[in-house]
Amino acid sequence: MKNKNTSKRQQRAIETKKKIYEAAKQLILVHGVENVSVDSIVEAAGVSKGAFYVHFKSKDSLFVTLVNDYTNIADLDYRSFLLTISDNKSTFDILHNLAEEISDFIEHSIGLKNMGTLYKAHLSKTIDTTSAISYNRELYKIFSEVLERGVNKGEIREDIAVDLLAKHLILAIRGITFECCIRYPDMNLKEEVLNHFNILLYGLKK
Repeated sequence: MKNKNTSKRQQRAIETKKKIYEAAKQLILVHGVENVSVDSIVEAAGVSKGAFYVHFKSKDSLFVTLVNDYTNIADLDYRSFLLTISDNKSTFDILHNLAEEISDFIEHSIGLKNMGTLYKAHLSKTIDTTSAISYNRELYKIFSEVLERGVNKGEIREDIAVDLLAKHLILAIRGITFECCIRYPDMNLKEEVLNHFNILLYGLKK
């Protein structure tokens, strides 16, 4: 009987945490992190404030969880998208398509306002955003693999290491995203990323 009761309590705790997480995610995506309070999260989740602090130390710790999860979701999306692209396409077309997919994910699944909050967190270092900026994340591996194939096919210049090229292509996307955040809504992220990639990729041709 004790084990059954413990199991029920654990299940309720899991469900409560999930409610809090889902409510916070929806509120943050609509209103942005800075405009969402713990009070609004627990109200939307239908739980007590005490229950929130049982599962999360603070709103920032919940934001860290969201950042980690969205980083993983994004990279899985990019990997899945890459698998749909024919190997017969040129490396430049693949990179162009990948940049387009990343732009769409940032704009429609995350939102530029939330990206602005994430950049602020990167700079202030008030929360741990390592998962999003780590050179070990899947995104860097994806770009490196595409570039390596391009080198092997004789399409990409060989005098620059593919890991370095991958970093610079991702740096370009991150920089343009930041520019769009500070100029929002007067810049189109996808348009700016694709225009910039056309310039960068021209310089990579062998």
